[in-house]
Amino acid sequence: MNRFLSYSTADTGSGFGLLVDGGVVDLAERTGASSLAELIAGPGLDAARPFVDDAPDIADGAFSFERPITWPRKIFCTGVNYGGRAAEYADKSDAAYPSVFPRFPDSFTAHEQPLIRPPESPQLDYEGEIVVVIGTPGRRIRMAEARNHIAGLTLGNEGTIRDWVRHAKFNVTQGKNWRSSGAIGPWIVPIDEVGDLGDLSIQTTVNGEIRQADTTASMKYSIAYQVHYLSTFTDLMPGDLIFSGTPTGAGARFDPPIWLEPGDVIEVTVPDIGTLRNAVADEFEPGTPEAAFEAPEPQ
Repeated sequence: MNRFLSYSTADTGSGFGLLVDGGVVDLAERTGASSLAELIAGPGLDAARPFVDDAPDIADGAFSFERPITWPRKIFCTGVNYGGRAAEYADKSDAAYPSVFPRFPDSFTAHEQPLIRPPESPQLDYEGEIVVVIGTPGRRIRMAEARNHIAGLTLGNEGTIRDWVRHAKFNVTQGKNWRSSGAIGPWIVPIDEVGDLGDLSIQTTVNGEIRQADTTASMKYSIAYQVHYLSTFTDLMPGDLIFSGTPTGAGARFDPPIWLEPGDVIEVTVPDIGTLRNAVADEFEPGTPEAAFEAPEPQ
């Protein structure tokens, strides 16, 4: 399995390459691209295949993971998409179309980097997801052609500050975009090395306890349909990301809810892709005065 990643080192700064036994084969000089996003948009991931047997340029332990696509232009998230998720909400309406919302790149951190719990709320929650990386641009993409527009898949933890998604009706943007509240990674697996997109298993654990487990077969809106639907109203471009939904079992759905706390370790695993791992840390030490959010005056 080829694994494409973005990374940083203390000596050479940021880069991108192939993860191989013993470290990373750097791809910048080998391909002429300046980033993984540029490689995908230009010659494509196939351009790196001649270098899969090269010796690593950077040894294991000498680099840190970064977001695979460091600054994606667009990040779409599909909500309430796995079997049973609609039943978790008081509103039982069954809309004919997907629930979609955007996220900003800096709301995500990378593999093995901490998820940040802000001082304004203790309600940091997890959502393990399969993330689609667009490879070929397209508009009004037919479902039968959707796979041809995907460069590969990665993993996501669509971390959410739950009380902030309820600050206003029909609006989740605030709770979904806290800095480093979610994660993407560790790497991108090319689409031709992934099996049936309708039969991928996904599991999320917290401190080793299984909290979410399902397969893409239970999705209401398949990955192919999501590519089709989103491309109907916007151009999908190389490096754009689609978070394809999360199974039941998020912390908010326990009675009482189980929020993430500093030191918790969350792992999102899809056998065809790998495992995304993050621990939780507070943004500030408890009791510090940095949190200055002021609630609105009563109306």
